[in-house]
Amino acid sequence: MKINRLTTIIGVCIRYRLDTFIKKGKLPYRLRMLLLFTKIFPKAKKTRGERLRCALESLGPIFVKFGQLLSTRPDLIPPDICSELSRLQDDVPPFDNEVFMSIVEEALGKKISDLFLSFDRQPLASASVAQVHSAVLPNGEKVVVKVIRPGIERIIEQDIELMLSIAKWLENNTLDGRRMKLTEIVSDYKITIFDELNLQREAANASMLRRNFQDSTMLYVPSIYWEHTNQKVMVMERIYAAPVTDIATLRKHDVDFKILAERGVEIFFMQVFEHNFFHADMHPGNIFVDYSKPKEPKYLAIDCAIIGTLSDADQYYLARNLLAIFRRDYKQVAELHILSGWVPEETNVGDFTAAIRSVCEPIFGLPLKEISFGYLLVSLFQTARRFDMEVQPSLVLLQKTLLNIEGLGRQLYPDLDLWETAHPFLERWLKNRFKPKAFIEKLKRYGPEWLEQLPQIPQMIFQNLENIQKNNKKSGELVPIKSKPKKFVFYRWIGFTFIGGGLSLGFSDWVEITNNIPQNSLLLVGIGLLILLLK
Repeated sequence: MKINRLTTIIGVCIRYRLDTFIKKGKLPYRLRMLLLFTKIFPKAKKTRGERLRCALESLGPIFVKFGQLLSTRPDLIPPDICSELSRLQDDVPPFDNEVFMSIVEEALGKKISDLFLSFDRQPLASASVAQVHSAVLPNGEKVVVKVIRPGIERIIEQDIELMLSIAKWLENNTLDGRRMKLTEIVSDYKITIFDELNLQREAANASMLRRNFQDSTMLYVPSIYWEHTNQKVMVMERIYAAPVTDIATLRKHDVDFKILAERGVEIFFMQVFEHNFFHADMHPGNIFVDYSKPKEPKYLAIDCAIIGTLSDADQYYLARNLLAIFRRDYKQVAELHILSGWVPEETNVGDFTAAIRSVCEPIFGLPLKEISFGYLLVSLFQTARRFDMEVQPSLVLLQKTLLNIEGLGRQLYPDLDLWETAHPFLERWLKNRFKPKAFIEKLKRYGPEWLEQLPQIPQMIFQNLENIQKNNKKSGELVPIKSKPKKFVFYRWIGFTFIGGGLSLGFSDWVEITNNIPQNSLLLVGIGLLILLLK
């Protein structure tokens, strides 16, 4: 089976002359001789990106999904190839309806007739890993039923094993293979594709995204019917809206495209910075528009299998980086990359600043509305790779999503000035981050953990002092330590314990910041401070 599949892959590679991707001069002599026979095939008339796209489409849905993943790695893949791979369509023939219904019945433990008032045997949509049918629940609510394709796990395992073998061979035999880290990409793809096979995970993501925008007038996420959802089956509210790419319908209903484009940008930045939970697969097939209020259009989002999050540090440094870039403060951009740990701390700031300037200055020669925010970020990351920057998967997801949002926004409204929308948002977010209210929220969230660890600090200090003393004695150095260090640390430990206990007692009743702090709490804190002062 594997040999047959490998033979098919080799045949497709030859047909589309993918051998031209390889720099044959860098290959071993025997391998160069083996590839000579490819010259008998006609020279490719299509571009390299088109040939790769056609090859992946010929190899089937798993390779199509892999091509889609490659298109999200502009930090590794050349722009012309990324652009072509982004056109990959995921249109797969549906599998048998009877099989679909049997999967639903087995997963949910009931007959289709008991689960639904009516069930449409004609698929609503069919993709590489799942298929969707419409149905009506017994209470009359219209829903869609999503099921994972049968046997897809085994097919994915086999194809990924072959992909990994090919990637390792390319890394061992070509410079481009090593530069693009193909084995790492395939490994990331394996995690991504198997996450997509868990519909309960997707449903949980959708539920969280819906909760984040519960009262929003900009984005709507369909509700999940948890009693009919598990890893193999997901039942979700059915939506009725126009695909975001159906420009004719949107124009017909007089939708305000400027507002629509700006709302898309605002939704993205709200997800990334306020919620720290962003839909990372926002291609046009997953986005619809409710045009019932054409001057206040609302987005509808589906397919939440891929979700991105950032660490607090990455959020902060990313926001400051973006602001510094548009102020043309390239030194600060370089320093922030080092402070964030994105590049090694020994990086020469001057050299890095010069490299960033060489990327950004030509871009800023354009009118602001013509500057691609997404490609600026991609170019910056590509430059940083020269300084050993290891791009985090979360940042790659973010830049890919930003490219999707920006491209979509410009398609809807060509004069979209993304910076005009993003700049005030980032400024406001950074200011709010340092307001007392934000500090209080963090204190309420992490305070109990801090107080729990507080009594351990004196003992940890004492142990460290003892270790230093022992090490210095071994090296023959004199250690100036006050007499009775154990007694000194003991009283400090007692003092901190009283303070910690008092604060903990007060904090447990301190739901809101008020002056009603329990007297017992103040008494314990006072005793602790007294001990510290006396000893």
